[in-house]
Amino acid sequence: MVANSLQVRVESEFAPLRTVVVSQSEFHAPARADILGHSMPVEPGAVDILEAVWGKDFGEVYPDKQRRFEAEREELAAVLRRHGVEVLRPRLFTDVEKRAAGDAGYANFFVRDPWFTVGDHVIEGVLQFPHRRMEVLPSRDLLWEHVMPSDAHYTALPQPGLAPLGHAGPGPFLEGGDVLVLGKHVFVGLSGMASNGIGYRWLAKYLRPFGFEVTPVRLPAHVLHLDCALSLVRDGLVIACPERLPDGLPAPLRGWEAIEVGEDEAAAMATNGLPIDSATYITDPEFTRVGEQLAARGITVEYIDFSVSRLFGGAFRCSTQPLLRA
Repeated sequence: MVANSLQVRVESEFAPLRTVVVSQSEFHAPARADILGHSMPVEPGAVDILEAVWGKDFGEVYPDKQRRFEAEREELAAVLRRHGVEVLRPRLFTDVEKRAAGDAGYANFFVRDPWFTVGDHVIEGVLQFPHRRMEVLPSRDLLWEHVMPSDAHYTALPQPGLAPLGHAGPGPFLEGGDVLVLGKHVFVGLSGMASNGIGYRWLAKYLRPFGFEVTPVRLPAHVLHLDCALSLVRDGLVIACPERLPDGLPAPLRGWEAIEVGEDEAAAMATNGLPIDSATYITDPEFTRVGEQLAARGITVEYIDFSVSRLFGGAFRCSTQPLLRA
């Protein structure tokens, strides 16, 4: 396959995936639970597991799970390559970066959130949880190498206001898990746990001159990101959790067919699959019911066991960041 590295553009959530960044699997928990400010958004069965890692590296506490965590991402990369997708990987954190994190801890496990691509705009966001504030740094080399030589725009949100650990402060906050792209329509999830109103307004102002319409989507307070409630599978078809969309589907999606999932399924990441294109979708065998409904609609479903990745409150979309979908 010819590398697509100098082409940067995302037309939609289901446009053919050509170049993608797949996450690493680093997590050092904050020293104390109160540093987070909110409860850590994790898969429901993970609470007891993660209680053991405050102030510690996940892999040191659970070496077998860490190996599986890394293997899941390698398997995802292999499936994507089999479908002709160019796969890039962020680097790992340096020792200097790890020391600088201090009591806040650090994470390098869901590349969807610290930066994102809308059309031909690559945007560095700002993450609300303190252990994720530095998560963009391991991707910077990729951004220099692949975005800077391209014709794409490259920008970043303003730095967030300062606040003590345990208090998010005013932001602005804008995270890629909240940003879904459908041509010139962009949807931004707002629950208060991740992206906030200032971040949404900044994005709407930035993109407006380029012809984009940015729509806020209200989420319940316990839902981290919009992609934990909604997946755009192909034109006219979504996977959605009605309980997590109190105002229903955003206006541009009304009239689309919806494969509905319940709160328990959504909490386990049933909406966090990944379209490779409009006819191919990746999900976990945990969601075979959803996969069967996709298959009945002519979509090829690739299943990958992502049980460790899902412990951290994310899955396939969270673990990937497209640079080229066109």
